[in-house]
Amino acid sequence: MTDSKHTVNFATPRKFIKTFKKDCKETFFPDDPFGKFRHDKPLQKIKKTIQYFIPIFEWLPRYNLNLFRYDVLAGITITSLAIPQGISYAKLADLPPIIGLYSSFVPPLIYTVFGSSNNLAVGTVAACSLLMHETLGAVVSSKDDPTLYLHLVYTSTFFTGIFQTALGFCRLGILVDFLSHSTITGFMGGTAIIISLQQMKGILGLKNFTTRTDVVRVIQAIFHNRNEWKWQSFVAGLVFLCFLQVARYVKPFLVLTMCFLQRQKKPNLFWVSAISPMAVVAVGCLYAYLGHGEQHGIAIVGDLKKGLNPSSIHYLNFDSRYLPATIRAGVVTGLISMVEGIAIGRSFAIVKNEQIDGNKEMIAYGFMNIIGSLTSCYLTTGPFSKTAVNVNSGCKTPMANVVQGFCMMLTLLFLAPIFSYTPLVALAAIIMSAMLGLINYEEMYHLYKVDKFDFAICMAAFFGVSFGSMDIGLLLSVGLSLLRALLYVARPAACKLGRLPNTSLYCDTEQYPETMSLEGILVLQLGSPVYFANCSYIRERILRYINEEDAVTEYRTEHILLDLSGVASIDMSGIDTFIELIRVLKGKHIKLGIVNPRIEVLDKMTLAKFVDVLGKQAFYLSIEEAIQSCRFTMDTSTKEEALGSSKTEDVV
Repeated sequence: MTDSKHTVNFATPRKFIKTFKKDCKETFFPDDPFGKFRHDKPLQKIKKTIQYFIPIFEWLPRYNLNLFRYDVLAGITITSLAIPQGISYAKLADLPPIIGLYSSFVPPLIYTVFGSSNNLAVGTVAACSLLMHETLGAVVSSKDDPTLYLHLVYTSTFFTGIFQTALGFCRLGILVDFLSHSTITGFMGGTAIIISLQQMKGILGLKNFTTRTDVVRVIQAIFHNRNEWKWQSFVAGLVFLCFLQVARYVKPFLVLTMCFLQRQKKPNLFWVSAISPMAVVAVGCLYAYLGHGEQHGIAIVGDLKKGLNPSSIHYLNFDSRYLPATIRAGVVTGLISMVEGIAIGRSFAIVKNEQIDGNKEMIAYGFMNIIGSLTSCYLTTGPFSKTAVNVNSGCKTPMANVVQGFCMMLTLLFLAPIFSYTPLVALAAIIMSAMLGLINYEEMYHLYKVDKFDFAICMAAFFGVSFGSMDIGLLLSVGLSLLRALLYVARPAACKLGRLPNTSLYCDTEQYPETMSLEGILVLQLGSPVYFANCSYIRERILRYINEEDAVTEYRTEHILLDLSGVASIDMSGIDTFIELIRVLKGKHIKLGIVNPRIEVLDKMTLAKFVDVLGKQAFYLSIEEAIQSCRFTMDTSTKEEALGSSKTEDVV
């Protein structure tokens, strides 16, 4: 056996307080936000701490007129999209249309102060609008008692803000990770289906319609009320929808055409799709006003009063009869909107090589929803469509949201009554066009090709939302995701290692069939924490590896080496399992060796006296060192056996 300069470090186990502080830091502060100015002077620390928690103080001192030019253009552009979307999504939630405009005035200003993303554009979203209506509509009818329903929406938005702010301050952004990418893809696709079908009420000009959202009930309601179908409304809706889709999908063709004809660099035609919803509203208003659309079966939005957001703090309703529904709606919609907003913000930040802080984003969402609920707004987040337009418009900082808020203020003060002539069929077409872009067929197919379980999670959300409800879809998908996580914990990965020819590398024998087995030595690698939930499986799997090895080789297994470099932690059940394994292996005349245990694992083994039970000589830094030690032991045993046999022959 060759001497090694380094051995396993059996240092005194760290104290509980030290390990607890480290674990808390890794859980709640994985980005180490205060590490950058830990050694600064006290005043600098205070300044940078304020800048960290209130990001506007970080970027505003560096702001200049050159950046403002880009942000003004972006802010005006997203306002042109915010007006029709605000009215449309408010109708989707069965709220007065003016509430949708209010919600694009105050929240963007709040986000500018506390948000960490330079790209996010704040506004209302379709999925949460429908989910809020579905949840609160089951308690109070928006038709029978619209005032109480509106007050409950404000209260639900208030609880959303409290929930999001609490998660942000408690650094619980980790909870967002439980909504996987597969879940979000399926949920958004299913939501797009039911929202699109809901818009058939506006497209066909129906007055009576179901309050349910599942596909079957909606289709039944469409055909049950076929005597209310209005061909004028249908034709107008079809024209608007075709225009919006052409504006969205003809843009690449226009880009190529202009590049070919003008021989210039690729032009940015983001405005083609960005301005199309506003164009639909403008044309619809002119048609309804000049052509007296109401007399021809084209319903309009109705009265929109001028004026800024009134206070709604006295409208918050904490009545015990409605409290469970408002809390439930607030938490569920808050979680979904938060996940959507953070995911969208991160996606665009990666494209521009920027970073955003998920916990600061949650605090920003929480503050803008709390203050929004007190100023006649309902739930807001960072919708994909507005954010994409904001980025394509050339936004540089969150100041684009200030410009949006200012433009919306001018609209509320002077232009709101103009939009009272907006046809409902135009709003339905805008929503349907936006929803069709949320069904990500390519991503679903990609999930099917790469990971069938991820595809099943996606389909659970998709069909659960489409044929059940949004709650059912989420529960099914999250349930499958948690089941998968539990299976990973209960059945951890383990593999047999062999040496690649002419190297000292040890790799998975299944992945690299050319690896060479080692006579009498079995090397196994564990790749997950060893807990009470999986320790029995690990013991049985190790014993099965021994039986499989003995069945295919002519050599009896004498040594087992466990590579624990991938094991992050272990509990007492895991240690007891290893002690029991030592006893079983001793009965089979097999010795156990531990290779490269991490400090967390070695601390536990030392405190539990496992190191004393196994012996320090059975711990190794590397697989190669362990194998050399095992071979030395085996050679020594062979010589002793040979010497014993010769003595016996001499005696005979």
